[in-house]
Amino acid sequence: MTGEPPVPQAMQAWQVVSHGAPAQSLELREVGVPTPGPDQVLVRVQAAALNFPDVLLVAGRYQVRPELPFTPGIEMCGTVAAAGGADGDHLVGRRVVGMTAMPHGSLAPYAIAPAAMVFDAPEPLDDAEAASLYVGYQTGWFGLHRRAGLRAGETLLVHAAAGGVGSAAVQLGKAAGARVVGVVGSAAKAEVARAMGADLVVDRSAGDLVPALKEGLGPGGADVVYDPVGGDAFAASTKVIAFEGRIVVVGFASGQIAQAATNHALVKNYGVLGLHWGAYQTRAPQLVRQAHDEITALCDRGLVRPHVSQRLPLGGAVAGLDDLAAGRTTGRVVVEVDGSG
Repeated sequence: MTGEPPVPQAMQAWQVVSHGAPAQSLELREVGVPTPGPDQVLVRVQAAALNFPDVLLVAGRYQVRPELPFTPGIEMCGTVAAAGGADGDHLVGRRVVGMTAMPHGSLAPYAIAPAAMVFDAPEPLDDAEAASLYVGYQTGWFGLHRRAGLRAGETLLVHAAAGGVGSAAVQLGKAAGARVVGVVGSAAKAEVARAMGADLVVDRSAGDLVPALKEGLGPGGADVVYDPVGGDAFAASTKVIAFEGRIVVVGFASGQIAQAATNHALVKNYGVLGLHWGAYQTRAPQLVRQAHDEITALCDRGLVRPHVSQRLPLGGAVAGLDDLAAGRTTGRVVVEVDGSG
């Protein structure tokens, strides 16, 4: 016996009923509790961390387009309530983190997840913090270590350093022994980046970014750039990248996809590296598990801990997604969900 409450037949869940802005596209509806397939588990959701891909899913601009209506929410922490096959039986009753399987996302009391892609939640973290760990820190670990090969003593430049993805990279960079320079968009966000461990913070709203970066980075420039923004951020990075530096392209939160000038990369002898972390889940799941083990060890040592800036009830999910879409958030915004029924 696991002590888990019985699974109800129905629940109140957010559903995307049309594509567009969250306030116009989401409805809180009564739906049936989904049944896990042979390689899946049913998770009673305690907390769902909001991610920019959730905004894109609602807008119909993500690479995955579930059939309408569907429940968004790609990341969560919860307790495994049931398994769809024998391979997942050992997970029932365990507190886990991971990504959901569309169309049954985590903005609901119960969600579906692939059994192979849920992991024990680190004990030092509460549910909201644990829900914020998987996507951001996995992305950072693969970007900094697998792709860029970040070494102790190198200088790491992180764009959007106060955001969910950027703040994770700041902490992981510091844990790896790098000097971390963060770029933020306001004085308030600068305080968050400093609290996350950035050695130096550049506020791009205070003046020209490139001169400020050159002054802050020094003559050697940035050995590694972590860029979830694109657009002008990428262009600035090419002006301050070090000899044999590596720019990791993580995403395009600015909405602008920059074009790399290969002649410039040749002359300055730097690399531009793409990071599609989601592909590792199917191509190299053992690396995802290895990354989780290493990140959990950092949590146990107190070296990384997600910064949860907002904790919202299930009914506040739309407001949280609106704030995320508008760039008004710092750290992570988490919806705390009562999955008991």
